[in-house]
Amino acid sequence: VSFGMHIYQKIIENYSTGKTGMAVLIDPDKINSKTFENHIKYLHNSGIDYILVGGSLISSNLDDCVKKIKNNTTIPVLLFPGSVLQISKYVDAILFLSLISGRNPEFLIGNQVVAAPLIKSLNIETISTGYILIENGSMTSVEYMSNSKPIPRNKPDLVIATALAGEMLGHKILYLERYLIWNLSGLV
Repeated sequence: VSFGMHIYQKIIENYSTGKTGMAVLIDPDKINSKTFENHIKYLHNSGIDYILVGGSLISSNLDDCVKKIKNNTTIPVLLFPGSVLQISKYVDAILFLSLISGRNPEFLIGNQVVAAPLIKSLNIETISTGYILIENGSMTSVEYMSNSKPIPRNKPDLVIATALAGEMLGHKILYLERYLIWNLSGLV
């Protein structure tokens, strides 16, 4: 169920005309408060389409971060939550993430059930997003925090099957973390 379609509709319109888009992920815990506003102004002038805000573990004030971004740009801000504690009423939309490559039920549906009533009460546009974690040679924060094993990077057939399953389950967007490009000569 989506409570608005503004951001998602724009993504679809761009896709249908062949326009590509770019998003930048900002982790509120990894920003330099002295240069933050300048970085946002730079992003504003660089042609970025969306700003994602989130991280595996956030200890700073998420609302303050989102408000600072929105005070310095008109670029839509989408929440990329690492947990149910990462919800802000100030975002334009939320990527409603389900870690479909993992087998931990808390990240497949458990956290989503907990967050759904709050997100609905805040009337935040939701974009159902299948999250696929691909192994990159070292343990990532997502792998550690979710207690989920990534898909082995040498198994593109599993990545494709997982992506297809996500599409068939109704996920509107698929996010591949540590995406590696496969071509005829192997991994690039």
